[in-house]
Amino acid sequence: MRIAITGTTGQLGGRLLALSGSDTAKGMELIPMGRDRMDLSDPHSIPQALDGAKPDLVLSCAAYTAVDAAEDDRDMAFRVNGDAPGHLGAACEARGIKVIHISTDYVFNGRGQRPYLPQDPTGPTGVYGASKLAGEAALREACSAASIVRVGWLYDRDGQNFLNTMLRLAEGREVLTVVDDQLGCPTHVGDFAEDLLRWARLGNGAPGAIAGIHHYGHSGVTSWCGFAAAIMHLRAPHVRVDPVPSDAFPTRAKRPSYSKLDERDFFDRLGSAPISWEVALERCLRAKFAATKSE
Repeated sequence: MRIAITGTTGQLGGRLLALSGSDTAKGMELIPMGRDRMDLSDPHSIPQALDGAKPDLVLSCAAYTAVDAAEDDRDMAFRVNGDAPGHLGAACEARGIKVIHISTDYVFNGRGQRPYLPQDPTGPTGVYGASKLAGEAALREACSAASIVRVGWLYDRDGQNFLNTMLRLAEGREVLTVVDDQLGCPTHVGDFAEDLLRWARLGNGAPGAIAGIHHYGHSGVTSWCGFAAAIMHLRAPHVRVDPVPSDAFPTRAKRPSYSKLDERDFFDRLGSAPISWEVALERCLRAKFAATKSE
């Protein structure tokens, strides 16, 4: 199975490409579809890129992800996140190519009190979430069999993300202050990438099994403060983590107060069980520092 991957310079796209040759990717050819080949801000580049790569499936990971900048760059956010999925879906539909598209927990208003189900009412509070929701609708209209997978709170052992920010700050501080009134589920990109390839394999055998909107994540719920405390417990136990409200760190875009996604149906379809966010974190840190020691 030939799988084209967009967003290859991002955390998820890069992780997916790194799985080439692994047991998880057995029988799969993972094709990088960088911006030089498919520019999502240019609809005309999409059919040409697909005709050149001839994939069986596209894993659509590319997006405009600058949440705060999107508030002042609405046109570009909607061009990339809102319009491009529709153009991609139409081009794939015309060629018989399957699509798995990555979306976000920001499509919800954040006022929930239990994990969000895919069919729950949406209500984004900012431009980023609104543009991603528009992209979901455009893709589904163009390609009814597309698979949309929402996810939130992504981190990995490399790159710019919350995990590495906390580890960097811990090198020079004895106390960290982190918001404790935003609840969700930290999600390890490494696990997500492997599960997405399993999802793609499932869809290759039975496309209807993955069509529609689905939610991914680890089990459990915590706050950003709880996530930071868990990181410090494992790597810098001498650093204290103090909770503060969100207004201590004002941002251009409003963050959801609650954005835990209900992952159970996704894993039921895969025939496996989700791991807890704590287990995923410990495994990620073990791999990160094992790699550092071996260099």
